[in-house]
This record gives sequence, C-alpha cells and structure tokens, in this order.
Amino acid sequence: MFPKGPKVFPFVYYSLAAVLAMNFAFAATQGPNGIFRRVQLEAEITRAEATRDALEAEHARMANLTHRLSDDYLDLDLLDERARDVLGTLRADEIVIR
Repeated sequence: MFPKGPKVFPFVYYSLAAVLAMNFAFAATQGPNGIFRRVQLEAEITRAEATRDALEAEHARMANLTHRLSDDYLDLDLLDERARDVLGTLRADEIVIR
C-alpha cells in the first residue's frame, strides 16, 4: 500500500513544533511584553516614584518658604536671612560659621 522508506512527516512536524516553542519562549522572555521588559519597567517605575517623592518634598519646602514670606504671614527672621544671603552682607558684630 504505502511505500516503505524514510518518514519525513514526523521529522517536519516535530521540527516545526520545536521552532514554534522556541519562538514563544523567546517572546515570553525577551519580547516587548516579556519578563525582562517587565523587570526593566518596574525599575523605571521605582526610579520615577523616588523622583516624584523628592519633587513633592521640594515643592512642600518651597510652598512653606513662600507662605512665610507672603504679605499675610511675614517671618522677619526668614526675610532677614534671605536678604543677607542674596546681598552677602553682615553686621559688624556677627560671626559666620559655615
């Protein structure tokens, strides 16, 4: 009935299945939605959150200083400190410690 000889179909079938499996494995690890990309994105998110927290702290500090120098609430010590720092002046009886 069928001729006897090398059977090519199983070899082609299993080779194709192996190539497809390797392709899916590569895409799962190295592709645009793979494991390595996810780890990289999580590291970037962590860095961005740290930057955001630092900027929020700086914003809160600047808002506090701005409020303390506003017309409604004037902190004379802070005003004196800022004026001396900007103008670079000292009184004769002052000592500067840096």
